[in-house]
Amino acid sequence: MMKSKNALQEEMFSQNRSKALLEQAKSYAYDYLDGIQERNVFPDGEAIQNLAGFGEPMPEEAGDPAEILKLLHTLGSPATAAHIGGRYFGFVIGGSLPIATAAGWLADAWDQNAAMYATSPLASQLESVCEKWVVDLLGLPDGTAAGFVSGSSTATLCGLAAGRNAILKRLGWDPDENGLFGAPSIRVIVGGQAHSTVYKALSILGLGRARVETVPVDDQGRLIVGKMPNLDSTCLVIAQAGNVNSGCFDPINEICDLAREAGTWVHIDGAFGLWAAGSREKKYLVKGFEKADSWSVDAHKTLNVIYDCGIVLCKERGALLSAMQMSGAYIPASDKRDNMNYTLDMSRRARGIELWAVLKSLGKSGVEDLVDRLCGHALRFAGMLASEGFEILNDVVFNQVLVRFSSPEMTRATMEKIQLSGECWCGGTTWKGEPAIRISVCSWATTEEDIDRSVKAFVEGRALATA
Repeated sequence: MMKSKNALQEEMFSQNRSKALLEQAKSYAYDYLDGIQERNVFPDGEAIQNLAGFGEPMPEEAGDPAEILKLLHTLGSPATAAHIGGRYFGFVIGGSLPIATAAGWLADAWDQNAAMYATSPLASQLESVCEKWVVDLLGLPDGTAAGFVSGSSTATLCGLAAGRNAILKRLGWDPDENGLFGAPSIRVIVGGQAHSTVYKALSILGLGRARVETVPVDDQGRLIVGKMPNLDSTCLVIAQAGNVNSGCFDPINEICDLAREAGTWVHIDGAFGLWAAGSREKKYLVKGFEKADSWSVDAHKTLNVIYDCGIVLCKERGALLSAMQMSGAYIPASDKRDNMNYTLDMSRRARGIELWAVLKSLGKSGVEDLVDRLCGHALRFAGMLASEGFEILNDVVFNQVLVRFSSPEMTRATMEKIQLSGECWCGGTTWKGEPAIRISVCSWATTEEDIDRSVKAFVEGRALATA
C-alpha cells in the first residue's frame, strides 16, 4: 500500500530521531575499513557480476531504507577499488586520511552549500582560512587567490580562463562584454607531453588545438626551454609540475624568467606535483614556480583529502574574480568571502571543511613527511623491481615509476596478471611508443610491506605471463 506524503515525511523525521540508519551505515563503514588492507585491490569477477543487482527498473513505491543500505554494502562494497588501502597504484589517486574521512562524515551531516557567506558562514570562513594556509604552505605570493573546485581539470580551466581574459584585456579587448568573436589572437605554448585535460580546457575556452604551439620535450618528458618560440604579451604558456607518466617537472624557473621578460601569462599544471613545494627535499623540482601567474593542484591526490577537492590559485586576484564573477537580484552582497566568485560553480559542496581538517591535522611538518614518504616508497618500488630484472624507464624524482619487461607483449601480459592477482593494481600507459606499466604511489596508507608484497606480485605476474 502506498504511503501518504505526510506519512513518508513523518517516517523520515523518525529516522533522523532514531539514528538507526546512521548507526547501520557506520557499522558497514567500519566493516569496510577493517578489511581494507586485505581485500582485493580491484574487485573480482563475481563482485562485478553482482553489480547487475542494481539494474532494476525505477521502483514505483518507497523502499525500506535499511534494506537499501544493506544492498549498497552487500553488492557495493565488494565491487569497489581499494583506493584507500596501501597497494592501489593505478592512476594518481590518493587515499583518504582518517581525519579527512571523519570530517567528511560531519560535513555530509551539515550538507552545506558553499556558494556564499549567506548560504554558509562556516564554508566561507574555512575556505578563506584554507586559501591563506595553502598559499603559505606552498610559498606563493601574499594575496594569491584560491578557488576550491572538483579537481585539477576544473582548476586548470579556471586558471586558463583568468589568463585568457587578462591577456585580452591588456590588448584592449574586454571578453566579458564582447565575447571572443573578433578578439585579438592569443598564442598558446605547451610542452609536447601536456596533460589531456589542458587540451580539454583550451577547447572549452575557444583556444583549440590548431592554435597551440607545441614545444619538444626531452627523454623524461620535460619541455626543452631552448626549443621554445619567441614569447610576447599575447602568449599563454602552460608548464607542468609532475608529468603524469614519468613524474618529471618542466624547467619552471627558466620558463618563468623568459615569460616575465615578454609579459607572458604562465599557468602551471601541478595536479599532484605542486605539493613538492611543501618538502625541503623536493622543493628544487618547482624552483621559481612562484613567478607564474596561476596554478592548478589537487588536494585529493598527494595530500590525501577525500574526493573531490581541487584548487585553482591565481596571483592576480582580480583576474580570477573577473573570470568567475556572477550576480543576480536575489544574491545578497557581502563583505565576506563568497566562494562562488572563485569557481565555476555556485551550488556545490563545502570542500574547505575536509581540506581545513587535513591541513590543521598535518601541519607543515606533516605535509612534508607525507610527500617525502610517498616519494621514498616510489624509489623503493623502483629499486626492488630493477633488482628483479624489470626495466625502469624514468628518473624517479617524485611518486611515479614506469616499468617494462622484455617485450611489449610480455609487458602487457605481465600487467594483466598483476591486475588479476588482487594483490595490487597498476595501470598501463604508452611511453615512447611502447607499452609500459605505470605505478603511482599516492596513498598515506602505503607501507614498506605493501611495496614488498607488490613487488612479489610483479614477479609472480611475470612468471605466469612467461609460463
